[in-house]
Amino acid sequence: MKNIDKTSFSKDAIEYIDTLEKQVQSLEETVNKLKKIIFGQKSEKTRYINEAGDGQLSLFNEAEQAADSSAPEPAVETVKEHVRKQKRTKEEILKDFPREVKEYDLSDEEKAELAKYGELKKIGSEYVRTEIQIIPAQVKVTEIKKAVYSTASYRADMPGTEIIKAEVPKALMEKSMATASTVAYVMYQKYVNSVPLYRQEQDWKNQGLDLSRATLANWIIKTSRDYLKPVYYEMKKQLLKQTVIHADETVVQVLKEENRKATDESRMWVYSSGGNDMDNITLFEYRPTRAGENARNYLKGFKKYLQTDGYSGYNKVTGVIHCGCLAHARRKWDEALPGSREMIGSKAKIGLDYCNALFKLEREYEELSPEERKEARLKKSKPLMEAYFAWLKTLNPLAGSGLQKAVTYSLNQQKTFENILLDGHIELSNNTCLFLSIYYSSYCCRASNNAAAI
Repeated sequence: MKNIDKTSFSKDAIEYIDTLEKQVQSLEETVNKLKKIIFGQKSEKTRYINEAGDGQLSLFNEAEQAADSSAPEPAVETVKEHVRKQKRTKEEILKDFPREVKEYDLSDEEKAELAKYGELKKIGSEYVRTEIQIIPAQVKVTEIKKAVYSTASYRADMPGTEIIKAEVPKALMEKSMATASTVAYVMYQKYVNSVPLYRQEQDWKNQGLDLSRATLANWIIKTSRDYLKPVYYEMKKQLLKQTVIHADETVVQVLKEENRKATDESRMWVYSSGGNDMDNITLFEYRPTRAGENARNYLKGFKKYLQTDGYSGYNKVTGVIHCGCLAHARRKWDEALPGSREMIGSKAKIGLDYCNALFKLEREYEELSPEERKEARLKKSKPLMEAYFAWLKTLNPLAGSGLQKAVTYSLNQQKTFENILLDGHIELSNNTCLFLSIYYSSYCCRASNNAAAI
């Protein structure tokens, strides 16, 4: 907005103009945000580069650092060059599948006819083509029997004949004809392919087997209780021994839940070991609310580093060292960016550049051990982080603006960001859990039309 010379105006007029300028700035931010939502890039990967001449740290002069006078000038073409992905060979595509060789030979009659003219000798085979075949799922009935033997008794007190029977593996479920492979198939269809049980019921019927959805549901519930829950609790026990735990929560709607409307928002909480830990453990827990007590109860006994976003509910988890997520801070700056014409010198862009610089340094540490990573962070990342917070404290953004939200978020999370420097096992962001939450949320959206049927 063009600056107005206010020297000739009265005090009341100046205050009124200031109010209008703030309203215009707020409206412009709203319009720019909506434009980015509709037309902007959907990825959180940033593509903004700090333009020369804004007086910021030379660390952000990416154009100058990357310039190479020997680089060839691109051809005059407005469309970005499309680099085709190298086509995979047939051998690469099929290398992991079972393989059989089918060779077609002459018939016995043809061989006998040719042998009349001299000795017929096979000298090899000629390759013709490679084919793939799909073998549809088949229902096979297996009758379980055990061998029964009779023998002379080996006990002196009971002379005569003794019956000996072979051992038989225990059934998956008592008085059930289901096997592990059958139940695994039902679970896979429902929870991976989003095929509800009423459709699976019809599919079984099409194959000639009349299984009700109630039976299929019982299989899932019983095997989950008897076999999967013990594994889950053992994984949780191992998770609580990790150096770092990431946590996040996402909205999920549950239909036909007692004393709750179908439109009520529940939460699926996700807890994961850090990417720099040896064990790769991710566990989900459903809870009807977002209350911080859910995380506190789940993480009871954990005493190390908890990495989350800025949600205050995680403060209910005591006895841990809270670590923040720089990816969330970077997103706040991205949301506060103005239009492209106002990009040069933009405070939001400078904040975004600081975050990008920290992530760039982090990529340099990827191959380091946790101990080496901590040392490198203290040497390179810590001074940059200190400069970031010193710069933040010089800003005085407009109340309610996107810029104020970005500044406030980072300042409120300063201690949790600084805690990242305490241990090389800690990551710079909570993306480990964030992506799992996003994936779970998108999966629920895809499956929502089928989820009601069980």
